[in-house]
Amino acid sequence: MIDLVLTDPVLTDHDLHLLREGRHTRAYETLGAHPACVDGVHGVRFAVVAPNAERVSVVGDFNAWNAEAHPMCATGDSGVWQVFVPDAEPGSLYKYRIRPRHKDADIDKADPFAFAAELRPRTASRVWDLSAYTWSDAGWMSDRAGRHTPGAPISIYEVHLGSWRRAPGDGRWLSYRELAVELTEYLVTMGFTHLEMLPIVEHPFDGSWGYQATGYFAPTSRFGTPDDFRHLIDTLHQAGVGVILDWVPGHFPDDPHGLAAFDGTPLYELADPRQGRHPEWHTLVFDLGRREVRNFLLSSARFWLDRYHIDGLRVDAVASMLYLDYARAAGEWVPNTQGGRENPDAVHFLRTLNETIYRDFPDVMTIAEESTTWQGVSRSTDTGGLGFGFKWNMGWMHDALSFVAGDPTHRSSHLDELTRSLSYAFSENYVLPLSHDEVVHEKHAIVGKMSGDEWQQLASTRVLYGYLYGHPGKKLLFMGNEIGQRHEWDHDGSIDWPLTARPLHGGLQRWVRDLNEIYRSDPRLHALDADPNGFVWVDHTGHAEHDAGVVSFLRRDRRDRGPLLFICNFAAVARHRYRVGVPVGGWWAERLNSDAACYGGSGQGNLGGLEADTVPRHGYPQSLELIVPPLCTLVLEPTGRRRAP
Repeated sequence: MIDLVLTDPVLTDHDLHLLREGRHTRAYETLGAHPACVDGVHGVRFAVVAPNAERVSVVGDFNAWNAEAHPMCATGDSGVWQVFVPDAEPGSLYKYRIRPRHKDADIDKADPFAFAAELRPRTASRVWDLSAYTWSDAGWMSDRAGRHTPGAPISIYEVHLGSWRRAPGDGRWLSYRELAVELTEYLVTMGFTHLEMLPIVEHPFDGSWGYQATGYFAPTSRFGTPDDFRHLIDTLHQAGVGVILDWVPGHFPDDPHGLAAFDGTPLYELADPRQGRHPEWHTLVFDLGRREVRNFLLSSARFWLDRYHIDGLRVDAVASMLYLDYARAAGEWVPNTQGGRENPDAVHFLRTLNETIYRDFPDVMTIAEESTTWQGVSRSTDTGGLGFGFKWNMGWMHDALSFVAGDPTHRSSHLDELTRSLSYAFSENYVLPLSHDEVVHEKHAIVGKMSGDEWQQLASTRVLYGYLYGHPGKKLLFMGNEIGQRHEWDHDGSIDWPLTARPLHGGLQRWVRDLNEIYRSDPRLHALDADPNGFVWVDHTGHAEHDAGVVSFLRRDRRDRGPLLFICNFAAVARHRYRVGVPVGGWWAERLNSDAACYGGSGQGNLGGLEADTVPRHGYPQSLELIVPPLCTLVLEPTGRRRAP
């Protein structure tokens, strides 16, 4: 077998310069495996970074995994090794066989920049030609910018692809192409604006849900090929649904074929276990101060936006990156040079990440899962922020779920748990998450967190969701939350879809669908999400006996029209002749009532609306005297008419 070694380097001098400085955000264009034609010979160009290797070869099914067949050439002092292999082609399996310096044993590693991989438990990388797919989503791509602003309606359905729905009969995973039909149809029917996928990059262990990745440029082969995954995204875009990927730059597993000790040394991870090993997840922590790591992660983030038309990245576990003592006890962590707990390398990396993404893709969004009070997460880097587009509001989530878990008869004494989020609601651009993390590890399903009998649990869930959609901030529901799934999420199973045949669960699903419809169509519910002028409390004390457990508020936009009025009764008893102040008179139509029979409610309400009285209340000259059903959200709006039609 004759090797064809490139006379000119695969990487240009500019590429090498950027790699040395840790500023190469398109390294996937040259590193990894790329089908090529050299001097009329078709094959594959391979390039890998292994600065501490003594020798590197590419081995694969094209050379019988023989390390002597295709040794790679070091490119100066860059740490890059490369070779052209004429016998390789798209679909070929391969690894890098690396001999570390001062060690006799070779190690086999999957390609960190591989575009595809074998199905687990096998671990080889696979050559893939990403130029072969033809996109059909030009319409979506041309106008998606307006869908990702702080004033846009963003309602996210969070999904684990392997357990959203299983195939009937054998219970196998649905493929990307099957999901393109079934999942797209469901999202359109339910009115969600975006699909957020738990990590879909290649990972060896099903139980990590993708959060322990070994292939940061490869969609998992569990559900099909890279082109199949593109077809799923393409189909969603053509149906008007955006796609967000959960992306994990905070840690990675120590599987021997992965990034750990990649060239025999800690190339990607921090060497000191007090810094480089995550005690909570038993994973390794990226050394964000290394140029190799910055090139790798910045390129990975950009890759999904570039080659897969992804609309947003939800960045996992940001707090674990920002704090050196995250999940560590005293003496188990290393302070920064100033003696503090903040990680300056992480701050610099996250700012660079967001600056890079919004420079190159200004029409997408980045979302931080950041669980602390770090200031300016979704503020511009020019003003000292981290530069994310949005931040998960974990405080709202914890407080709201704690509140609804209480006995309805005593909730009025704890309304501050429910309402305190408005004291900081406009400090960031928030997403309000009821995510997968809240329905696993014996935390119970959302419905199971509620007290009372079955009817009260489903009614409490409806009023909570009504409050969620009225509260400033973008919305996120994990799959199964919309139907009131009763068991915790099981990644080896499926959503309990037969529940939707039951009136209470089918009614909850319809309630979520109708909430999405009003949320998307009415700018009063999203246009001023990041502006205090878009929200005002009417009454949030709810301590009087007649008002106990009831909160009311107004949502507005900048147009010259009346507001939407939300009334949320978290008590298990109806409030008859409940009087609430309103800023305008005339007829107020009842647009939504979660106690309607079609949602599984008791059917109480206000016969479609009522006239405002000239009775002052809550600081307004007019008021409404309503029936507020038990465990119910009402949504009303003024129509401008002076009396009912």
